[in-house]
Amino acid sequence: MAMTDHERASFERLLKIARSDTGQSRRVAAFILAWWNAGALGGFDLADLFGVDQAIAADMGTVFVCLGRQSEAFYPNEYRTEIEAIIEAWRPEIWASSQS
Repeated sequence: MAMTDHERASFERLLKIARSDTGQSRRVAAFILAWWNAGALGGFDLADLFGVDQAIAADMGTVFVCLGRQSEAFYPNEYRTEIEAIIEAWRPEIWASSQS
């Protein structure tokens, strides 16, 4: 099952935020990277929802609900380039070691 247009729009807004350099961006990046590979890139602290605007939290909630309705693991592979840019920006040591 894929993302709906609404879910995709929410995720794309989150991607845009994660590419910035703010406290909210750091939290959004952690959310996205926890989905991509929590074991390697770190988890997401639910208390970080208190540190983002309500609209951002709503977009995170939309993505979370999307994941919850999947019958099997689902990853946004079509956004790999954007996610790799987030890894490079927010987890530079991991990015550097993956490029060796």
